[in-house]
Amino acid sequence: MAANIFECSNSMDIAICTSILCDGGVIIYPTDTVYGIGCNPYFDKSVERIYKIKGRDQKKALPILGSNIGDIERLVQLNPIAKTLAQHFWPGALTIVSPCIDDNISKQVIAGGDKLAVRIPDNKCTRDLISSCKFLIGTSANFSGQEPCISSSDIISSGISGYDALLDGGILVKGRESTIVEVLDSDMRILRHGAIKSDKIYEVVSTVLKIDLRPNV
Repeated sequence: MAANIFECSNSMDIAICTSILCDGGVIIYPTDTVYGIGCNPYFDKSVERIYKIKGRDQKKALPILGSNIGDIERLVQLNPIAKTLAQHFWPGALTIVSPCIDDNISKQVIAGGDKLAVRIPDNKCTRDLISSCKFLIGTSANFSGQEPCISSSDIISSGISGYDALLDGGILVKGRESTIVEVLDSDMRILRHGAIKSDKIYEVVSTVLKIDLRPNV
């Protein structure tokens, strides 16, 4: 895989990786949490490759990364709760699941459902990559069920293969997956506890919108 390793520190390498994505390729790249594997979410065959590479159950939807809230709102409906969370925690390690409004993304991404997980990562390399290609599948670069990778050496030693390029961003300090929150209508649920503590999420909603959504309250 050595010939297909590129560096975040090299703008030309990022441009090459962007071209690979635009041509339907699959790349592994750093985020502000763990290394991710992604492709253009509008290409069915590329999305299918990610499921195969990870050994992921195709009934499980895939998240999408964007570079700004305006672009994200082309993908999902952000109600006042979701938008408040987005404005407070993005870019950052919070994934928001909301109703999908983009009928053109690959149906495999939403796995037969009507909701989509979205996020803006707090990583310059990733955002530079996304700013050129708009959207990017943002699932962790590991075999499903195994620990996520926090360095390029982790990726190589994991045995994961079948991708077209690895964009090396060094060792990731945080190394913990994002927190996932589902926001539908006036309800909010924490689906996965991760880098952002649940208490902080509830506190933001309570402070800004004067709504207490903590469970069992």
